[in-house]
Amino acid sequence: MADRILCVDDDPSILAGFQRNLRKRFDLEIAVGGEAGIAALEKGPYAVVVSDMRMPGMDGIRLLATVKERWPETVRVMLTGESDIKATITAVNAGNLFRFLTKPCTPDELAVTIEAAVAQHRLIVVERELLEKTLSGSVKVLTEVLSIVSPRAFGRALRAKRYARHLAERLGLRARWQVELATMLSQIGCITLPAEVLDRLVANQPLVGAEQELADGRHLVARNLIAHIPRLEAIARMIELQAVMGRPTWPEDPCILGAQVLYVALEADTLIAQGIAPSVALGQLGQRLGSRFARILEAFASYDFGNAGQAVRAIHSKDLMLGMILDEDVRTKTGLLLVSKGQEATQAVIERLRNYAKQIGIVEPFRVLVSSP
Repeated sequence: MADRILCVDDDPSILAGFQRNLRKRFDLEIAVGGEAGIAALEKGPYAVVVSDMRMPGMDGIRLLATVKERWPETVRVMLTGESDIKATITAVNAGNLFRFLTKPCTPDELAVTIEAAVAQHRLIVVERELLEKTLSGSVKVLTEVLSIVSPRAFGRALRAKRYARHLAERLGLRARWQVELATMLSQIGCITLPAEVLDRLVANQPLVGAEQELADGRHLVARNLIAHIPRLEAIARMIELQAVMGRPTWPEDPCILGAQVLYVALEADTLIAQGIAPSVALGQLGQRLGSRFARILEAFASYDFGNAGQAVRAIHSKDLMLGMILDEDVRTKTGLLLVSKGQEATQAVIERLRNYAKQIGIVEPFRVLVSSP
């Protein structure tokens, strides 16, 4: 699919000239004025936006600054007859422009600039895709290790992730992926906890003395592990902030809303995992957390706690398939927990269960959730 270009100007005759001279070389669309430009972008995506500076209503500076904030991968070009150096500097700084062209600008000069901007957009997309794959691989390794070392902590993270995803969507958070990753990685610090301490923590049982200190330190452990991975700084901060969520005051921090979502998702899972009805659990959280969390708990009320579209089956490890959800804890015949309820069957989980079934023996059949036909 060709890279789409959006040209924005308040003069229809200039836009008609763009189309006449450039339509054979680019997939070019036009918008008359800044507001129309935003409306077009909302139906995007576009690789490049070329905007005039001086326009009534939303001018080019505001338009491209908005593009930078809402569609950061779209490359921004300013085209103007403005000769004021101060206005030029403001436009460049506000919109983080790729190029700044002055009128009159020949069609060939504009075409060369658009081609360079398209090439820049492709580099941005490739870098983002490479980074996402790298991050995805790093997170997968960490979570797979957690699933083996501490199935209970991993099961908790997996269940809470589903809650956090719903909350992020309902609240309209832009960085939803950050909240989801923060939830999955929030339990990494649990690998440092003794098994009996972790069991009491997950079961919401009282901890005393050194046990409480160890449990309180798990957020910092997770933060320190994750902070070394590029682009995960905000995720590490959300996890670190879990240590202050129960306090009456919080620091001013751009990650505070994501930290709240993470906190509510984990606290709700703690209660629901004990067998408390979801509506009762949310009511208890509302009483305990107060008005600061009211918006998040309101968003939680629409979560579907049922298993719509899924059927329960009892199977043996040899029949376990990718994507199935464990509907109960799976243990060895000696009582060792291998996989926690709610965990999705990954390749590592399947191999782990089959190996234990062959060498030691596991309690089977066990229940799983599968998609209904």
